Amino acid sequence: MGKQFFIKGCITPEMIAESIAGHSAKINIGAHDIFLGQVRGDIIDGKQVKAIEYTAYQEMAENELARVREDIISKYKLTCAHIVHSLGAVKTGEICMFVLVSSGHRSAAFEGCRELVELIKKEVPVFGKELFEDGTHQWKENII
Repeated sequence: MGKQFFIKGCITPEMIAESIAGHSAKINIGAHDIFLGQVRGDIIDGKQVKAIEYTAYQEMAENELARVREDIISKYKLTCAHIVHSLGAVKTGEICMFVLVSSGHRSAAFEGCRELVELIKKEVPVFGKELFEDGTHQWKENII
């Protein structure tokens, strides 16, 4: 089995901390950049979002995540890149996507992280259904 990119439910602060701590022994790293995607409590047409339920064509999504990850590692000569995305319901205020990139220098980390996040949002088949407080729902549109 290949790299696992998905977890059920939210991404916890402990998971993020463990990932960061795991890099302290890698002395060729001079910079990290992190993106955390958090579920917003938007009000849409007068209705409050309480959660987003994420689904994916998992095999296709994992293949695409592996491809964009490798492309960005190669393009920016990154030391490593980690991607974790939630599946299932994630409540407002919780983390639903975690991207950590590491490199020898900060410019590669900054640029690589941003491009990686944009490619994930654009090319990876992950879908979010906004769940409202009143029990209704709608499919979410990705906005840049």
